[in-house]
Amino acid sequence: MTALLEVRGLSKRFGGFVALGDIDLDVAEGERVGLIGPNGSGKSTLVNCVCGTLRHEGGTVRFAGHALNGLPPYRRTRLGVARSFQLPRPFVGMSLADNLRIPLEYALRHRGGEAAIAARCHALLASVGLEGKAAQRPAELTQIEMRKLELARAMAAEPRLLIADEAMAGLSHQEVDEILALLLRLNQQGVTVIMIEHIMRAVMQFSQRLVVLVAGRKIADGEPDLVIRDPEVERAYLGE
Repeated sequence: MTALLEVRGLSKRFGGFVALGDIDLDVAEGERVGLIGPNGSGKSTLVNCVCGTLRHEGGTVRFAGHALNGLPPYRRTRLGVARSFQLPRPFVGMSLADNLRIPLEYALRHRGGEAAIAARCHALLASVGLEGKAAQRPAELTQIEMRKLELARAMAAEPRLLIADEAMAGLSHQEVDEILALLLRLNQQGVTVIMIEHIMRAVMQFSQRLVVLVAGRKIADGEPDLVIRDPEVERAYLGE
């Protein structure tokens, strides 16, 4: 199967600290991949190198056949790579609709004009259950609504690959299930998803494949049930 995302020999240092060491990773189109590991294992560094917010020292990143090395983040976004952030970053002085309008204008700038943007804005808000709050500002939202807005903002760029960075952190059991259902629905609609998450119940339910990072190196990559029984994973991550 041809990979949508191809990472080969990816390395990143901060001074003398090796944040990533020779990472290889393939993600197929339509796949659901869980990326797990202890705090400081290199998960966010890997994502930042893929998205272009960090420049890596070694290795290559390819997406849909395009070499990403050296490309700025906005060009990677236009190729189809998007991410959500663990800490939502909305435009606090704008309505929810306008929070989506900015990335929509960026993504749909030559396809249908204002009418298309307005329709897509409504559809995105509806898809995350926020259609009745289009005129509200982010400060009026609950924590889970903020997470849903963050995912909607990422989806406004119409990505082929969505990297969801701890979209469930701090949520209740029921709220975790809501976000999980949303991510599964996006995947069913054709979006490839990499989930970074510490809530193992959600990771196991969501992922077709698990990738485990520890201390900047990949220690496991495979079927979730097999990965979590790997002795090295148990020692380094699960503590069993």
